[in-house]
Amino acid sequence: MEETDKSDTKRKMLNALEESLSIVTLAAQKAGIHRSTHYQWMQDDLEYKKQVEELNNVCLDFAESKLFDNMRKNKETSTIFFLKTRGKNRGYVERQEIDLGTDNHFRVEIVDPLNEDTKE
Repeated sequence: MEETDKSDTKRKMLNALEESLSIVTLAAQKAGIHRSTHYQWMQDDLEYKKQVEELNNVCLDFAESKLFDNMRKNKETSTIFFLKTRGKNRGYVERQEIDLGTDNHFRVEIVDPLNEDTKE
C-alpha cells in the first residue's frame, strides 16, 4: 500500500472509530481494513496510537456524561455504579482490596473479643 493510500486509510479508520465509539471491529469494517491492521498501526505509528487513545478518552467522557445524566434522573443503579468505582476511598466497595505494596508480605491478627483469656 502506498504511503498516501495508507494515510487516507488511517484517516478513514480514525473517523470510523469516532463514529463507532471506538469499537474496533465496526470501525475496521467501515474503513475496509482487517482489525489486525489497526493493531499493527498502533504498534508501528506513535502518532496514530496517540490519536486513537485520544478518541478512547472522548468515548469515556461521553459514557461518563450519560452516567451523570442517569444519576441526575435518580437512576439508582447508576449512582451505585458511580460510588463503587469512584467512591472506593470512602468505603463504597463490595469487597476489601488489600495493597501488598512491593514486598508482598502482610500480617494477619485474629482478635476474638469473646475469649475471656485475651482480656487484660
